[in-house]
Amino acid sequence: MMRTVTSLPTSIEETEHLWIPMSDGTRLAARLWKPVSAGEDPVPAVLEMIPYRKRDLTAVRDSIHHPYMAGHGYACLRVDLRGSGDSEGVLTDEYLEQELDDVEEVLAWLIEQPWCNGRTGIMGISWGGFNGLQVAARRPKGLGAVVTVCSTDDRYYDDVHYMGGCLLTDNLSWASTMFAYNASPPDPDLVGERWREMWQDRIEHSGLWLETWLQHQRKDAYWRHGSINEDYSDIEVPVFAVSGWADGYSNAVFRLLRGLEVPTRGLIGPWSHKYPHLGQPGPAIGFLQEMVDWWDHWLKDDKDNGAMDGPQLSIWMQDSVAPATTYEDRPGRWVGEPSWPSSRIVEERYPLGRHRIFESEAARDKFPKSPELTVQSPLSLGQYGGKWCSYNAPPDMPYDQREEDGGAMVFDSDPLEERLELLGAPTVELSLSADQPVAMVAVRLSDVAPDDAATRVSYGVLNLNHFVSADNPQPLEPGQKQTVTVQLNGLAQSFPAGHRLRVSISTSYWPVVWPSPKKFRLTVDPNESSLVLPVRPTSIDDDADLTPTFRPPEGAPPLETLQLEPGEHDWNISRNLADLTGKLEVVKDLGVVRFEDIDLDLKRRAVERYTFADGDMNSVRGETVWHMGFEREGWNIQTRTKTVLTSTVDAFHIYAELDAYENDSRVASKTWNTTVARDFI
Repeated sequence: MMRTVTSLPTSIEETEHLWIPMSDGTRLAARLWKPVSAGEDPVPAVLEMIPYRKRDLTAVRDSIHHPYMAGHGYACLRVDLRGSGDSEGVLTDEYLEQELDDVEEVLAWLIEQPWCNGRTGIMGISWGGFNGLQVAARRPKGLGAVVTVCSTDDRYYDDVHYMGGCLLTDNLSWASTMFAYNASPPDPDLVGERWREMWQDRIEHSGLWLETWLQHQRKDAYWRHGSINEDYSDIEVPVFAVSGWADGYSNAVFRLLRGLEVPTRGLIGPWSHKYPHLGQPGPAIGFLQEMVDWWDHWLKDDKDNGAMDGPQLSIWMQDSVAPATTYEDRPGRWVGEPSWPSSRIVEERYPLGRHRIFESEAARDKFPKSPELTVQSPLSLGQYGGKWCSYNAPPDMPYDQREEDGGAMVFDSDPLEERLELLGAPTVELSLSADQPVAMVAVRLSDVAPDDAATRVSYGVLNLNHFVSADNPQPLEPGQKQTVTVQLNGLAQSFPAGHRLRVSISTSYWPVVWPSPKKFRLTVDPNESSLVLPVRPTSIDDDADLTPTFRPPEGAPPLETLQLEPGEHDWNISRNLADLTGKLEVVKDLGVVRFEDIDLDLKRRAVERYTFADGDMNSVRGETVWHMGFEREGWNIQTRTKTVLTSTVDAFHIYAELDAYENDSRVASKTWNTTVARDFI
């Protein structure tokens, strides 16, 4: 549990609202925390610039870490992006050139303030982690360091939209989230009488982001923009990259450490999509202390404070656990690597055979060659896969994989004779063919306990039509064998003696990824296929310099709120055996929360439904419904947004609704009905 710190080294003052003018006349809304003494003794500034409404939706989180850092000698500025929260303008997509220009202008504004000494840093989680890296690549004046949490360097292959060239259903749920946020009004108490005009402008012009994202189904210039892996050398300031094993962005930490040519630190814990001082599953750590040390080292030149001592990569080596859809804590231990890639990791190849994983080629050669194996998975396979990214909205993690393996091609190892530890990204090399011109493959790696319970520890998906490249998909020649490498998500996982490894291969993974347009069958030649594991030898005896230690989590006192109506988090799977339909329904409801300081009652409820009819690839349907509410005396705003995505063999079909109400009167109503051609997905 986080310790609340009420006494900080420096007295601070808060400016609840201020306007920052952009060069085109647009004003961005900001909140500022800074030392009282900064007027006489200017300090470095730390910027967090995101679209998630500083006055309400992120107010509690902001109140924990920005005052804490300000109390350690920093001016901390939290800004609503153009068109979000209380800022003027309209937000029409992620990471547009306009957004990055705005961030640069805010940085320039900061270094001109009398309380700033001209040195700045950028921090952020998710969206703020993305634009921190992207702006760093533009090398703005005064920027000295970045902390990026739960972000990516590759917007196409490893983001919420597409994974391995396959369409993620999180693309729909994320588009629906921003659809609801973009339909929300600014606060009249801050923006004045213009609030209604600003609100209507957002409703009319924010657009349907899902359509935009579906118009780019291959890796094109749209996704290259903002993907800093296109040229890592663009970044010339130190980067602290952080994620969690339950998060969707842990792979980026490995790539950033490998690709960047600047001082870097990497940290991966057991957490979901959360800051580590609020990390769940636990254990959470004192991440705010780590950030203060980082800023002190790079923005105050305290080079002897230990911020860069110890391992370059600190990771939570997870112990084996029984499968569950939520965990309070993940057992394990902290381990470190002096650099990444690490020379201490040994890549070991495990050949596949007839439903078996062998220790070596010699072990496989003792058995007759396996016949080719085939699989055509049911659409229900994937319902127990959890979310692509756990947003700490339990139960959203994968359940017992035995529920899935009946529709998959399965390979098991013998029980392990001794403990096995992995660190890095496993890969599965497959010699395969498909009987349709458009196909994909999903591969899962599981830890199988002696009681046969199977816990998924990693997975990967691959669009087989990207055999030339992700920017030039081509039709498959049915029956033509090809060799593909499926990279699974990175992991740090221990397997006890007596447990088995399992590789499961399927032709669908719905509703984690959108299915192919037609049913297809994969044929795999196990004799030419292998599992490749990044083994961390258990004989490694970490010295004190390479064993990370973290202080307990602490933060400033959180903003007080009152729960007026309880929230609800639910995850229901159902099957109708009369018509063979199935449904996954996910409920994420915050209830009604009162913000006493601004006299506001906030409501946020989202329901996602993913349905299918067995055997009909074009029966799949994703539907999201959001309800947002903002209410104080004399002001009552309610919005309802709905997005539906379906598909046929040749196209995706989007239907969307938006209804907005002021004091129980509907003041806006819009619908969208559009089609986007499928592009080898």
